[in-house]
Amino acid sequence: MDSGDNTSTMSCKFCGEAFSLPEDDVDGNLPRMLLCAHIYCTSCLLSLHHHGVIECPECEVESTLPEGGVFGLQEDSRIIGLVYTSKMNRMKRCDRSRNRKKPKISPSKDVKADTEGPEQPADVEKIKLVDEALEQAAESHAALENIHETLTNGLTEQLRRERARLEAEIKRAADEASHAVQKWKDVQLSQLTKLEAEFSSSQSEVSCVQKRMKALEIAMQMAREVRRVPILEQYCTLDKVVETLQAPVDKQLYDMKCITMGSGMSCVFWSECLNQSLEISLKMEDGVPKQLSESPPKDLQPSDSSRKSPKGRNRNCVSPEPDQESPGAISSPSRGSNRSDPGTPDVILEELLIEGQEKAPPPTGPELANDNWRIQSRTTSVSFGNKRNVTQWVVVSHVVNPSHFYVRYVAEKRDSEFISKKINHFCCGDGCRFTSCDAVEIGSLVFVKREEGLWFRARLVEVFQDGCVEAVKVCPVTQLASVRVFFLDSGLGKRLAIEREEETAESSLKAVNDRLRKVGEGVKVELSYFVPQAVRCSLKDLVPYDLTKGWSKEAQLEFLSVVGSAAVEMRPLGQDRDSLLVDLRKAPMDQSRDVPISVREYLVFIEVARFYCPVKLSRRPLLYYPPKHPKINTELNAVVSHINNPADFYIQLVDNMEFVLLSAKLQDCYGATTVTEADDLSIYCPDIEQACVARYKDTLWYRAQVIGHPGGRQVEVQYVDFGNKKVVSVSDLRKIKDEFFALPSRAVRCCLSDVIPPDGKRWSDACSHRFSSLAHQKLVTIVATGQVPKSEPLPVKLFESPLNGPLVNIAELLVREQMASFKEGLQSSDAGEESAIWDSPLELGLSTDAQEQDVSGEQSEEPLEFHPQLTLPDQLKDLKVRVSHVNSPSSFYVQFTQYDAQLKRMCELVKEEVELTEPEHLEWKEDEFCAALINGVWERGRICSHVTPEDSAEVMRCDHGNKVKLHVSNLRTLPLSLTGSLALECSLTDIRPAGGRSTWTATACDLISFYLTGASAVMTIKELTDERPVPVTLFCSNKMGQSISIADFLASEGLALRERKPRDAAIQKSKEADAQSPVSETQTDGSDGAEKQTPAAPSVAPSAAPSVAPFSSVVSTPKPARRTIMSAEKVKTGSYDPPELPCLGHIQISVSAVGEDGLIYTRTRNQEGQLEQLRDRIQQSMKTLPRQKPYTWKSVQGCAVIGPDMLWYRGTLLEVLGGHVKVQYVDSGLVENIPVVHVYPMLLCDDVPQLCMPCQLHSINPVGGRWQRDAVALLREVLLNRCVDMRVTELPSDLRGPLTVELFLDGLSLNRILCHHEHASMDQTVSAQKGHSEVSPALLLDDWDIDIKDLRGPEEPMLGPFIYPDLPQVGEQFQVRVKHLWTPNVLFLWPLEGTADVEVDGETLDEALTRINANISALQRLSNFRQGGPCLAEYSDGKFYRARMIRFCSVEPVEVLVQHVDFGSDDTLPTRKLRQMPAELLRFPSRALKVRVAGFKAPSVSSQEDVLPYSPAWSVKAAMEMIDMLHGNITASVVAREPELTVLLYDEDEELVHLPLVSSGLAEFE
Repeated sequence: MDSGDNTSTMSCKFCGEAFSLPEDDVDGNLPRMLLCAHIYCTSCLLSLHHHGVIECPECEVESTLPEGGVFGLQEDSRIIGLVYTSKMNRMKRCDRSRNRKKPKISPSKDVKADTEGPEQPADVEKIKLVDEALEQAAESHAALENIHETLTNGLTEQLRRERARLEAEIKRAADEASHAVQKWKDVQLSQLTKLEAEFSSSQSEVSCVQKRMKALEIAMQMAREVRRVPILEQYCTLDKVVETLQAPVDKQLYDMKCITMGSGMSCVFWSECLNQSLEISLKMEDGVPKQLSESPPKDLQPSDSSRKSPKGRNRNCVSPEPDQESPGAISSPSRGSNRSDPGTPDVILEELLIEGQEKAPPPTGPELANDNWRIQSRTTSVSFGNKRNVTQWVVVSHVVNPSHFYVRYVAEKRDSEFISKKINHFCCGDGCRFTSCDAVEIGSLVFVKREEGLWFRARLVEVFQDGCVEAVKVCPVTQLASVRVFFLDSGLGKRLAIEREEETAESSLKAVNDRLRKVGEGVKVELSYFVPQAVRCSLKDLVPYDLTKGWSKEAQLEFLSVVGSAAVEMRPLGQDRDSLLVDLRKAPMDQSRDVPISVREYLVFIEVARFYCPVKLSRRPLLYYPPKHPKINTELNAVVSHINNPADFYIQLVDNMEFVLLSAKLQDCYGATTVTEADDLSIYCPDIEQACVARYKDTLWYRAQVIGHPGGRQVEVQYVDFGNKKVVSVSDLRKIKDEFFALPSRAVRCCLSDVIPPDGKRWSDACSHRFSSLAHQKLVTIVATGQVPKSEPLPVKLFESPLNGPLVNIAELLVREQMASFKEGLQSSDAGEESAIWDSPLELGLSTDAQEQDVSGEQSEEPLEFHPQLTLPDQLKDLKVRVSHVNSPSSFYVQFTQYDAQLKRMCELVKEEVELTEPEHLEWKEDEFCAALINGVWERGRICSHVTPEDSAEVMRCDHGNKVKLHVSNLRTLPLSLTGSLALECSLTDIRPAGGRSTWTATACDLISFYLTGASAVMTIKELTDERPVPVTLFCSNKMGQSISIADFLASEGLALRERKPRDAAIQKSKEADAQSPVSETQTDGSDGAEKQTPAAPSVAPSAAPSVAPFSSVVSTPKPARRTIMSAEKVKTGSYDPPELPCLGHIQISVSAVGEDGLIYTRTRNQEGQLEQLRDRIQQSMKTLPRQKPYTWKSVQGCAVIGPDMLWYRGTLLEVLGGHVKVQYVDSGLVENIPVVHVYPMLLCDDVPQLCMPCQLHSINPVGGRWQRDAVALLREVLLNRCVDMRVTELPSDLRGPLTVELFLDGLSLNRILCHHEHASMDQTVSAQKGHSEVSPALLLDDWDIDIKDLRGPEEPMLGPFIYPDLPQVGEQFQVRVKHLWTPNVLFLWPLEGTADVEVDGETLDEALTRINANISALQRLSNFRQGGPCLAEYSDGKFYRARMIRFCSVEPVEVLVQHVDFGSDDTLPTRKLRQMPAELLRFPSRALKVRVAGFKAPSVSSQEDVLPYSPAWSVKAAMEMIDMLHGNITASVVAREPELTVLLYDEDEELVHLPLVSSGLAEFE
């Protein structure tokens, strides 16, 4: 070999240095082999090894070094041999060159003299012959290289040309079949990778040249070696080598004409109309390729050849002659069939779309086992024609009817046999047998044994249980009666009865296992790789011969007879839901014919079926009743169900519940139909105007009517109850039952009256979209303005239904926005209508003057003059707004809906001013106005902060209120004429933050922002000032459509407190209001709770607007009748008589209620008896409910109340809260919010005084000046429904005022209890020398002379504290075990050395506790409950452990909080679970050490919602993860001992345990 060929072989691939052999004292650089078989030099391996392992630089496989290290690796003997041979050759060449320089030197006796023998004259001739042969071989090799280059370049150019041409033709053909060939085109393009196989002749020629070149190279190599080492002649046949070298190259022997201009293949598009359906085919044709000119490869420039186009090609893609041969055509093997004849197209596409090949889970039934899924699940490569759009061989496995049958692919026979063997193998084991604990469920996969004794997989369709007539979803195996199964691999549905010999569980289980076997999870996963073999199919465009009877039994039998059990050709033609639309072709019985028989045509020929051909029959189909039109000039509520444009939309009248029941009944009837019922109700050839039931979006069924036939087994239907139209498949239609014809169509076709398009011709899309946003799927008020035939749209006026404001005419709104115009002679009702209001809303809170002012304000509202700055309307009540941004209840921004046009105009002006300007390098200052580009829209903004170094600034959107950060390149200078704002900053009145805070909580801000941002609302400005925010009240609609106050909503959620006003002030204000408007009456609006005033007769005289022409003068339109308004009845009731007060001194009372203000309501024993008599008297007198009327509640004091128990009570009205009122039960003192319908302004048994007395505690001051919630809760806990001793210290001057009293609980003063719990303090200013003051009976005990001489002392000894163990020194490490976790950085742990082995009197602590627990009954119960005292506490395992008392948790029952000193955990226990601790246990030190873990702390910002309630800084997730990390061997190191024991914890790898918490964001470093 030439040395140049071995340069890369004999050098290291990593460093490039040559391998060398060791010589004398010089170490060689030998090649050594790694485990991955890659070879590197010794020097590189010495530098790469690390800890006895070398990672291969090429493949990164690690190799472990043997004992000798790098020198122990195996040496590559092949390369060493080459190195040695190269070295010897160099030595020989050097010797030969020296010999040539000195030819007269006599031969020596050295061994090398033998190599000089061939230089004799006899061998010179041979050497010359070899040299000549080498020269001739070099010329031949050059010629062969030229031929090889010509062929390879020509082949490459040929492939490139042919690929480009075929790509162009394939794309051109794909464009002609635009609706079906997109996926087909991708398949064809992917097959072009196999185009090289079409040029087999060129490849064979190239292969021959390569073989000749290889043989010549070998001969040349052998000749060179013989030339260099003549002694090698004896090892080869020199004559044959010379003959090979001298063999000439004859170009005639190589077929240069194999390089052609193309393969002769072309793509053909062909279409034909058959049976009113379009059939399209795409075919790869074979033709005669054109020859390529024999030009040298250098002349074949790609740029020139790419511009050349083959001439004479048929651009119309005409099919070739039948007798043409196509040897180079691409074969398209189909499923079980060879390529079709040239006259048959390769691919037939008819309304066929191949789904994407995404990964999807296996289907659950044969309905989904179509070819799409099979193609996805293939593991082998899919050939060119192995798709769903080619002919395939199948076997019909089960037939329901010609529109519902199942087939199995012949090509999957081997898979089927493999699955069968696998299933039967599974069923042979015991793992698939059912047990008595198993149950079967509908839809589960099971193995079923057929009659032939084999097991098959199936899915449970129905399950029947013993004793149940109907099918159940789940049934225990032992109670199984029968099942209906569906075989996945055949499509057969069958019912199997479980026949048992005896009525026992064992017999039932045996009977089930004889027919069924369960499928485990592992088996299910293994079988999921095999798709169901049965594929549901339907003969395309074939319907029953008699449509009224459906498919006959004869059609099923004929279909079975013609297909039989032999394989037939299946030609896919499309897909309809879960069925393939196909045609089956059977081989002809007559051998003389080669045309297959079409099963579809055969069934049509014998008249058991016919082709689908939609025609309109002469008979008139059964139609729905037309919709019921509303009466003229009558207001009705409706929902706009569908909108085409303002002149064509549909409404649904909201009148009754019959249509809701109709929809539910439709779903029950058609949504739960079985396969058999669905076939009975199927429609095969729908007629125009035929009534039916159609599926909508694959879910629900609705009444519909067929209105068109677009073709392709699809129909256009209109849903008669909604008005919308949709194109659906015929399979989505069902026959409608007669019972669903009872109700008329619900959708009423309407049009807006009095308006036309602005151009008078066509409604714009913008107008239709705006109309949809105003009315679609919304509750509106409609008024029909005329009568029209049922076929024409009904002219109506459409009104929005706002929360509290007047109705808004949508037509007039479209006219204002310049999207519509009034018909000639008409104008806006706001400008010309009489002052009479159409169906005026119930406004009972406005005075006559206010209403006149409102009417005049509405009349002058349009046209609005454009102002860049917001100008508030004159009427500040019931303003329609849109909340644009919310900061808090005290700061939010609203936009007035009446200024929407101005807001739109403002954006257009800003855009016109700054859109074409370039960014300016300005120094933006705070509070400076600017134009800002936000989300692609130019808006007005105001700079809120200085520009940051990143050239960004915070900008507030002037017309919205929120702030955004923008780059300065998005800012422009705003002209002064456009500065201003159209958003108003507001604040809710009458509420304040809860919890005594001065600012709103984040919860309150987030809640109001969530509900209000972007919402429409009705706002009333309380006080108009120049300061911002403006105080307002805001009302929004809830999910029930009720208007609620946002302030009341926040108060009900506990996020705000109401600003209460004194009742006297409210009564005085009401009296003043009555005096100012004596003709007005009030009524409480049940929706928002605001009291409104309205005139008794809401009519306005025509003279109110004399200058405005009445609307009726222009068009004579009948006016609707005004709504009758029920005026509120003005009532007034007095108060119930005050209670009878007791005398000063001690009395026994019972507490009935404790108010939020700390007042205690009590009853004496006499009043208790009177209350029982009063209850009987009230219930006997109130037999029926009084008639409910709207009342004015401001003059009502005493009232009658229906309580939550539906019994009558006496009450006092405190406050009106919207639809509720706050009342106080006068006989118990309890305060509740009652719906207004349960309160009546009448007195019950007014001769009986109030039976409860309000009391206030004597000489005590609550903390903070008022009673807090905790104090009120404690009062209710200790006083409610309890008899106590009360000392009356002072009587009130007002008989209705509270008594001043002292209460005693078992002799203990309630005042002292409250002071002990730090809820109050004693009033030191109260004089103790009042003459009428009395001493508590409990205090009189202090003056008794009690003899304590013989009294015994406490039996329980006073024990000392626990002994703490010896703490380790700072820096000392010790093994620990964590026993209790308080927070992630506060733990209780056990040192594993020292404390556990402490013995006292030869006994450890565990042994002592075991001995004491064995005789725990001998220990006395704990009687001394001092804080910090030791005791024995019972744990959840029933044993007692050492504990320390912390504090009392509750008084009734008495419970004590203790801490287990040896574990660190806390427990709340009753006194019966506490025992006196023997003193000997105090001699053992405490085991659990409370430590703080250093190095980390709680995160400053946490995104976790669940937090520890006793330490909110830590999340529950952090605590749980810390617990998981503390398992195992933990080592502690003391960091500090004062002020608390602080340690660092390490895990088994000597890593800090808290590092994962910090890395996950659940903690942060200290």
